[in-house]
Amino acid sequence: MKKILIITIFMVSGIITSQIKLTGVVKDSIGNPLEMANVIALDTVAKRIASYGFTDAKGFFKLDLKKNTTYNVKISYVGFKELSQFIKTTDKDISRNFSMYEDNMLDGINIVSKMPVTIKGDTIIYNADSFTNGTERKLEDVVAKLPGVEINDQGQIEVEGKVVEKITVDGKDFFSGDSKLALKNIPSNAVDKIQVLRNYGDVNQLSGVQDNQDRVAINVKLKEGKKNFWFGDIYAGAGASPNDGLYLFQPKLFYYTPKYTINIIGDINNLGEAVLDRRDARGLRGGFRSQSPANGTNISLASAGIGFLTATARNANRIETKLTALNFSYSPNKKLDLSGYLIWSGNSNGQLRKNILDYNDASIPDDITETTTDQTSNSGLFNFKAIYKKNIDNQLNYDLNGRFTNEFRADSGFSQVIGNTTPILENENATPFTITQNLSYFYTASEKNIFALEMQHAIQDEDPFYIASIENFDRDPNNNLDGFDDVADVLGIDKTQQRYFLEQDRRVKSNQLDAKLDYYYIINKKSNFNFVGGTILSRQNFDSRFFQLLDNGTTLNPSLNIPNVANAQTTNEVEYNFADLYAGMRYRVKSGIFTFRPGFTFHSYNVNNNQVGVTPEFKDTFTKFLPELNIIAQFKKSENLTFNYRQQINFTDINQVAEGIVANSYSSFFFGSDNIMNAQIHNASLNYRSFNLFNNTFVFARINYTKTMEQIASIASFVPGLNVSTSTNLNLPFDIESLSAFGNITKTFGKIRTSLGALYNQSESYQLFGATTTKINTKIYNISPSIRTNFTKAPNINLRYRATFNDQDREELGTSDMFNFKTVTHAPSIEFDAYIWNSLTVKTDYSYTEVRQDGQKQSSFDVLNFSMSYRKDRDAKWEYEFEASNILGTESNINVSNGNIFNSINETFILPRLITFRVRYQL
Repeated sequence: MKKILIITIFMVSGIITSQIKLTGVVKDSIGNPLEMANVIALDTVAKRIASYGFTDAKGFFKLDLKKNTTYNVKISYVGFKELSQFIKTTDKDISRNFSMYEDNMLDGINIVSKMPVTIKGDTIIYNADSFTNGTERKLEDVVAKLPGVEINDQGQIEVEGKVVEKITVDGKDFFSGDSKLALKNIPSNAVDKIQVLRNYGDVNQLSGVQDNQDRVAINVKLKEGKKNFWFGDIYAGAGASPNDGLYLFQPKLFYYTPKYTINIIGDINNLGEAVLDRRDARGLRGGFRSQSPANGTNISLASAGIGFLTATARNANRIETKLTALNFSYSPNKKLDLSGYLIWSGNSNGQLRKNILDYNDASIPDDITETTTDQTSNSGLFNFKAIYKKNIDNQLNYDLNGRFTNEFRADSGFSQVIGNTTPILENENATPFTITQNLSYFYTASEKNIFALEMQHAIQDEDPFYIASIENFDRDPNNNLDGFDDVADVLGIDKTQQRYFLEQDRRVKSNQLDAKLDYYYIINKKSNFNFVGGTILSRQNFDSRFFQLLDNGTTLNPSLNIPNVANAQTTNEVEYNFADLYAGMRYRVKSGIFTFRPGFTFHSYNVNNNQVGVTPEFKDTFTKFLPELNIIAQFKKSENLTFNYRQQINFTDINQVAEGIVANSYSSFFFGSDNIMNAQIHNASLNYRSFNLFNNTFVFARINYTKTMEQIASIASFVPGLNVSTSTNLNLPFDIESLSAFGNITKTFGKIRTSLGALYNQSESYQLFGATTTKINTKIYNISPSIRTNFTKAPNINLRYRATFNDQDREELGTSDMFNFKTVTHAPSIEFDAYIWNSLTVKTDYSYTEVRQDGQKQSSFDVLNFSMSYRKDRDAKWEYEFEASNILGTESNINVSNGNIFNSINETFILPRLITFRVRYQL
C-alpha cells in the first residue's frame, strides 16, 4: 500500500510539473478589461483544443499548457475582432496581455463552434460533444453533465436554482416547451449545442423594459446532419417479472427544416417508464401562463378531480403506459409561425398499501387497513399556436389548448374496524375537460411608447362520480353488529339493505377571464414607467348529491345525524363569483450597479356565493393597496444579488365554500363554509447568483420569508366512538410564518465536478382537531454533497448523499402539553457508467434510504439497477441491450408518520424485479 501511495504521488507530481501556466489580461482598445472573453489554446500538432478559459471581471485569464509545445491562442468577444497568436512554451510560466478592437462584423462569433462553453450576453452555450463519452442516449443524459445545470428529483431542469420553463429545438417549440418530453425523447447524438437563455422573455419588444431574472429557457441546436432528414430511433424490448410478461415499444421520429418540423413520439410499455404520466398531462397547457400572481392576486380554477394517486416505480406495483404524440411547426413566411401538438396518453397502474393506525384519542378505535388500488387515466390533448410579426413593432400571439380526460379508480380494501373479512369497494370515475385560450398583442408606437395587451380565458368542466359498497351482514335496523352499522346511524341511511351502497355525483363548472393592458413609457436607457390595468372575472358552479342506492334500484336521500354539524345537507347547488378590477404602476431605474423597481397595484374586489338552502347570500366587497419592490445589484456580468418584496391576496375556490356534504371516502366527509375570507400574504426573498466560468465555480443561494394572515385551514373531528371523520374549514386566528434558506455551490476541477447543497426550513403552523388546537414548530435541515466525474474516455461515477433532519415540536394550546418528534433520513446513492472498447455501454445505479426516529431505525429501502448494451461502434444503426431493475427484489417501502390525530406505519408495495432484453434501431 505504501509503495502504491508513493507511486501515485510521483505520478501526480509528474503530471503537475509537466505543465506550465499561461496568464494574462484582455482589455479593449482604451484599456477597459473585458469580462467573460473566450480564450482557447489549440495544439498545432494534435489539431485540438488543449485548454480553454474565460476572463474574470478584471480581464484576467489562466490556461494550463504543456511544456515545449506550440499553441495557437485565440481570443474572442462579441463585438470585437478575434485575436490569434502563436505561442511556444518552454519550462517556465508565461504572462501575455492582449488588446482587442471593435468590429461590427462580429467575425469572432465562429469560435463558438469550438469552445466547450461560451458566454454571449445572457446566453450560455454548451458544445454537447465536449461533455459526452458515448454512454448517452437521450438529451437528459447530456444535460445532466453540463456545468451549472442540474436535473432535480421531479425531472425538471434547473439553472442557478431556477427551473427551466421552456425548451425549444432550433428555435421551434417542442410540444410547447415541455421539458420532460424533450429530455426523455430527443436523441443525444442529434444535439450539437445547448443554449441556456437566462433572463428569458417571450417578446423581444419587452426585453428592455421587463425584469426576467427569474425566467430561464433552453434552446437545443441540432447537428447539421440531422436537418432536412428524418432522424430518431425505434426502441423495443421484452422480458419477464415474477408476475407478468414485460413489453416495450417506443418509436421516436423527428424531421427538421427551416420551414417546418414534425415530431412523432410513441410509447407502449409496462415497465414503469412513463414518458408522460397523468400529472405531466394535466400540467401541459401550452402557452397558458397565469399572469394574475404577478399583479397581486392568487386565484385558481376549482379542481374536483378524483383522488388519483401519482404512480412511480417507488410507490406502485403495476404501471402500464401508452402514448401517441405529434408535434408540428410551420413557417409559411418570415412573419408567421404556426405550431401545435396532438397527444393521446393512457396510464394504468396498481397500488397496494398496508396501514397501521394508532389514534391518540382512546375513544377512537385503532385500525389496520389494506387497500388495493387500480387506476386508469386516458387523456387527449391538443394545442394550436400562432405568432404573427407584422414588423418589429407589431406582434400578435394566439394559443388554443384543450384537455379531455376519462379517468377511473377502483379501491378494494379491508378494515379491521369496518368490514374486517369482506372487502370494502370504492369506485370513482370522471370525464373532465379544460379549454384555455391566450391572446396577446404587442405594439411599439415609438421608441418611447410600448403597449402590451394580454388576455387569457379558461373553461373547465369536471364531473367526478363516487360509489362505495360495504357488506351488511345482519340487516337488522335495531342491532349494530356490523362495523359500519354505527356509521349508518350517523349518515341516516337504511340498514336493512343487503349492501350499503353510498353514491355521490358532483359537477363543477368554471369560467375565468384574466385580461390586462400594460403601457411602458421609456424615459431613457436607464429608466422607464410601467402602467398596468386589468381585471379577473371568475364564475364557478358546484352541484352535488349524496345518496344511498337501495337493493330495488331506487335511491334514498339520507337524513344526516352528524354531531357538531347543524342542518347538514345532502346536496349542493352553489354559484361562486369573483371579480378583481385593478390598476398599478411600476418605475424601473438603473443607478450604477443597482436596478430599482418599486411599484404597487390597487385592487377592487367583489366576492359572493349563493347556495340553495343557505341564507343570506354571502357577499364581500373591499379594496386593497398592494406594494411591491424589486432591487437588483449587478456586481459583475456573472454575479448579482436580487431582493423581492410582494404582498398578495389569496382567494379560495368553490369547493371550499359548498356547505353540503362531500364524501372523500366511506369514512371521511367534508362540509365547506360559505363565509371564509381571503388570506393575505407578505413575501420577501433574497437571491444570490454567481456563475464564474473563470474558476469553474457556480454559487446560488436563496432566503425566503413568508407570512400569511387569515390562512384557510381545515378543522377535523371524529364521530364519537368511530374512526369516521368529518372536516370543515375556517380562517385561522393565528398568523402563519415560514423561513427557508437554500444554497448550492458547484466547483469543477478538470473532469471532476463537486457540489454541496444545503437547505434550512423553519415554519410555524396550526392543526385543528375537534376542540384541540396544536401549534406545530417544524425545523428541517438538509445537506446534500455530491461528486461526479465527466471523463470522455474513461468510466464515470456519480456519488451523492442526502441527509435530512426533521425536528418537530407540537404544543396543545389548551393544555400546554408538549410533544417532540425527531426524524433523520439518510439517502446515499451511486451511479456508474462506462463506454468500453468503443462498443459496450455499462450502467448501474444503487440507492439506499434509511429513516431513523429518536435514534431508532424505523425503515430502510434500497434499489439496484443494471444495464448493458452493445453496438458495433458509435455510428452503428443497431444496438442490443440487457436491463435489470430492482435486482435486489425489494418488495415495499415503509414510511412512519406522527401527528396529533394518529400515528401510522404505512407500507407501500413497489414494482418487482424486471428483466428485459431490448433492441434500438437508429435512423
